[in-house]
Amino acid sequence: MSSSFLINAEMREDLGKGASRRLRHAGKVPAIIYGFGSEPVSVTLDHSKIIHNLEEETFYSQILEISLNGKTERVVLRDLQRHPAKALIMHMDFQRVNENEAMHVHIPLHFIGEDICPGVKLESGAVSHQTTEVEISCLPKDLIEFIEVDVSALNIGDSIHLTDLKLPEGVSLVALSHGEGHDQTVVTVHVTKTVEVEEGAPEAPSNDVEGEEEGEGDSE
Repeated sequence: MSSSFLINAEMREDLGKGASRRLRHAGKVPAIIYGFGSEPVSVTLDHSKIIHNLEEETFYSQILEISLNGKTERVVLRDLQRHPAKALIMHMDFQRVNENEAMHVHIPLHFIGEDICPGVKLESGAVSHQTTEVEISCLPKDLIEFIEVDVSALNIGDSIHLTDLKLPEGVSLVALSHGEGHDQTVVTVHVTKTVEVEEGAPEAPSNDVEGEEEGEGDSE
């Protein structure tokens, strides 16, 4: 599978927390490339370009290309550290891709048909997403961008599980490799709880009314 992302990287020689802080102040992101039988390499990336790439959903789950010293490596994003209060990327981890080895990647689920779902349109129910991504296993050439989940035929009480998802050849769900007990619910349609307040509903009895009722009881 070809990559739609090309990231230009520079070799990083100065390591340590102080050096990382200086890089961030200079608009750079510290990162590391590791795996596939080669030594880890510390690099720096352009922060503004990374921020732009992170706006794309596929950046998190697809094969990326990193250009370093005239050589291009195929990688996947494995870890991303953000600043807790600022729009700042603190560090990134990339793992090299082995074209002949199955890889585990989290990919998003795209739900379709919610607007025509009978449980919603005819029965006033609501669609509840139990998960929005799944972990798949496949060779790099078989990597997909997302899995489509069609809920257009669901009624209230119906649900779709992992075993109901339609996967292309060469792609499997990691959770199901652990046994039937891991066939979790992906999406369900349930009844919405509404509280109706009637207009002109009687208020709680006042003390005067209670007194009158007690008096009537005494007269009997």
